Amino acid sequence: MFNTLQDRLANVFSGLSSKGRLTEEDITRAMREIRLALLEADVNFKVVKRFVAECKERCMTAEVLNSLTPSQNVVKIVLDEMTELLGESASKLTMAQNRMPNVIMLVGLQGSGKTTAAVKLAYYLRKQGREPLLAACDVYRPAAIDQLEALGREIDIPVYSNRASEKPVEIAQEAIRAAVDSMRDVVIIDTAGRLQIDEAMMEEAVAIKAATKPDQVLMVVDAMTGQDLVNVVSEFSERTDFDGVIMSKLDGDARGGGALSVREVTGKPIKFVSEGEKPSSLELFYPDRMAKRILGMGDMYGIIDAAQEAYDEEQLQDAERMMQKGLTMDDMLKQMKTIRKMGGLKKIMQMMPGGDKMLGQAGGQLDESALTRIEAMIFSMTSEERKDPKIINGMRRARIANGSGRTVQEVNALLKQWGEMNKMMGKLRSLQNSGGMSPRKMKQMMNQLQEDMKGKLGGK
Repeated sequence: MFNTLQDRLANVFSGLSSKGRLTEEDITRAMREIRLALLEADVNFKVVKRFVAECKERCMTAEVLNSLTPSQNVVKIVLDEMTELLGESASKLTMAQNRMPNVIMLVGLQGSGKTTAAVKLAYYLRKQGREPLLAACDVYRPAAIDQLEALGREIDIPVYSNRASEKPVEIAQEAIRAAVDSMRDVVIIDTAGRLQIDEAMMEEAVAIKAATKPDQVLMVVDAMTGQDLVNVVSEFSERTDFDGVIMSKLDGDARGGGALSVREVTGKPIKFVSEGEKPSSLELFYPDRMAKRILGMGDMYGIIDAAQEAYDEEQLQDAERMMQKGLTMDDMLKQMKTIRKMGGLKKIMQMMPGGDKMLGQAGGQLDESALTRIEAMIFSMTSEERKDPKIINGMRRARIANGSGRTVQEVNALLKQWGEMNKMMGKLRSLQNSGGMSPRKMKQMMNQLQEDMKGKLGGK
């Protein structure tokens, strides 16, 4: 979503880094470019004005201008201000300890992704050890109840609905009583939305809030809305006094300025973001990590978190074995399964430093189907061939190609990839045994890995 903004900011910082020292004119010119980049990204003009003023004031100090690394200091200042703009620190859900069930109410416009957000939130809470119940309180939108029930069945979470009633307040109260009877400790209320803000929608939301006394009111906003997002969240903030925001469709191709404006305009934190359609795509929002991604620094902590969640104890033992003895084709199968659990190749690439730019060079797409083709070739191997691919000769390669519906050239490419991965394992093993690596060696290895990935992005 932030690719254009990221590119513009990268050009600004690149221009500064080419200068040994910075003058006030250099800072002024850079701030002007940053202001234009943010405005083009559809960030609210008042937010842009304050952001640039704060950055410029800090950059104009003698500490920056007289520094040996002034450009790095400017980047650090912009990063700090961007993090503060987004919220400084993660804002988690606040749940009452002495209440059963806890109630979470979702509000927002129609089309913002409210119903799917409710399901994703239920999935997230279940992973935290909760037992959620979804309440279908949108009695106006055709098939809204059907949609919620279908999505609830997919993740095996119950949905309370009352098709005989057209009173959302009563349905919400009934859902809470049903949760008590079925020992469910969280009720997530999916309320109705409209295409535009209207008085009836606001009054209904206020009435549901008064009747259910929710522990948290979360507003679901479409990250692709742009400047209009500011007006929408401001109105909801005034009428419903929501506690935080779920930002949906963060994987869209809009400019993303609305997402950068929400917290500054309303004072309400972004609590969750959603990238993708899968139930597991809802994640806690970390302002510092998002700021680093916008500035092209990646989100390595996000990769670590996703890997820790995807890996079980057996896989950690496998990783240690691979480090010592190298990996087999069965190990490659397990790694591909883990990649899918982490959200796929595209999501991982977006979290890597420079990953968004590399994706842009590849047209914004990664060939996820390549994983399926590789799996087909590995499944066509015998157990002995998977354990020791070195025994795969020409005849075996032809048999594997025929069995998987691929070509001999593709089988050759897979075996070459396996060999390269084992070479990398060998380098890491020797570095581990020697007690570490120099900063120069680390940089060389990272550069080489990045070049390798660039070469594979468009591969089939």
